[in-house]
Amino acid sequence: MITLTPGRVEAMFSLLSSGNRDLPILKNERLLLRPPVTSDHGEWAALRRSSRAFLEPWEPQWLPDELERPAWRERLKRYRSEFSHGTGVSFLIFDRAGGAMMGGVSIGNIRRGVAQNGQIGYWMGERHAGKGHMSAALELVTEFGFERLKLHRIEAACIPENLRSVRVLEKAGFQREGLLRSYLRINGVWQDHYLYALIEKERRDKNGMRG
Repeated sequence: MITLTPGRVEAMFSLLSSGNRDLPILKNERLLLRPPVTSDHGEWAALRRSSRAFLEPWEPQWLPDELERPAWRERLKRYRSEFSHGTGVSFLIFDRAGGAMMGGVSIGNIRRGVAQNGQIGYWMGERHAGKGHMSAALELVTEFGFERLKLHRIEAACIPENLRSVRVLEKAGFQREGLLRSYLRINGVWQDHYLYALIEKERRDKNGMRG
């Protein structure tokens, strides 16, 4: 289910300067996903710091100031630009029961015209991993991508050795389409990636939705 509260969103996320668009808040029984705000920095940095060894093998190389407040402000500027230009939407993932931040997920590199596609990216704090939270978050974000953003295709790239990510994507219905050689520079090394994709019609057929 996708719930929008425009007045509250305007107050909480004024830094994202959404223009005429409503900023999304995504919810299910377990999770709340919302765009990040300036005050999230402390909790975000603490979660990322405690999970560094868990996350680093699968992410672009961390910069020396990766977790510092100025770098966080630059990150928020990039999110604002992506949102305002319609090329990406980023969310933080929270536990609805306790309110703890658990990770992040985004749809980026959105292309329109004849493509109508985007790419999923995600991370989960180590202490929250392996509990089904990312699968639930991907369900919300892919629903948002197809129903709100009107995408036709959502892609994800995954290092073959990242078995956790492989399981998450396949559980979410993504189909492996091939191997992208030396695709992204991860943790300082150019890495091969599996290409996964989910097509809007396939999701509708799986869920018994009408076109």
